[in-house]
Amino acid sequence: MTLDEAIVAFARHLEAERRASSHTRRAYGGDLESLSAFARERGSAAAEDVRAVDLHLLRGWLGRLARTHAPSSIARKVAAVRSWMKWLRRRGVVSKSPAAELGTPKVRRPLPSLLSVDAAREVVEAPSDTESQVPRGARDRAVLELLYGSGLRVSELCGLDLDAYDPAGARVRVHGKGDKERVVPVGRRCVEALAAWLVERPRAVHPKTGWQDPRALFVGARGGRLGPRAVHTVVQRWGALGAGRADLHPHALRHTCATHMLDGGADLRAIQEMLGHASLSTTQRYTHVSMAHLMRVYDASHPLARAKRR
Repeated sequence: MTLDEAIVAFARHLEAERRASSHTRRAYGGDLESLSAFARERGSAAAEDVRAVDLHLLRGWLGRLARTHAPSSIARKVAAVRSWMKWLRRRGVVSKSPAAELGTPKVRRPLPSLLSVDAAREVVEAPSDTESQVPRGARDRAVLELLYGSGLRVSELCGLDLDAYDPAGARVRVHGKGDKERVVPVGRRCVEALAAWLVERPRAVHPKTGWQDPRALFVGARGGRLGPRAVHTVVQRWGALGAGRADLHPHALRHTCATHMLDGGADLRAIQEMLGHASLSTTQRYTHVSMAHLMRVYDASHPLARAKRR
């Protein structure tokens, strides 16, 4: 099996068996294609026989990339090649995986950017305070309510269909990473914002043809499904106007949602379920940005803290 054939077979495995997200498939595919190009450039025998892939080739490839890529990017490429070669070994294509001997660069993960409760409210309500709130303003208000109120990922919000929203049950059915489905509650304000948007949605059609995507919950000015780039623009615009935060991005609203829930006393497991995190360790990141809540709990409950007050 050539290196390229092994990459194509792995891509089929990711899609059909692992049901990996399209983002993961694109990322891993791009990483492995980069390795294939490097092997051909070097004239390596691995280009024609994947069994010839060795530690020397992998380190040379990563060493070149390290000159222009961040440690986080290199870490993902290491994960991609490890997963690929582990799969090849399980299938019996290779007898061992040299990728298992690769070290992973240390990646410093920055703490999530956050908004205060007041700032978050100002951002979410900003579209309602403008003159041009119909229909785009109504849509933007509903988008912001879902991002902050329910902690949706951008891809999840863009993928929502009309039938995924249950106004009577105040919940929305979301397809998350790995095509995993979960049901997420929406708050009263979000229900009101979605109701206002659904009244205006029929007006958001292509100006010439009158076409509109019949399934998408959120559509753009030309009637097509709202995309991630458009959502980023929405958040940046209202972040600047509502809270003076032109650097605001959609994931910051997701982080803010989780932290405010934690501050309000929500259980970490409940937050994990709501956000669709596969691992609790991911959700636990929010404990690092909620120190004020931790100190309040400590002062109220720890016997040493109570003794000090007395």
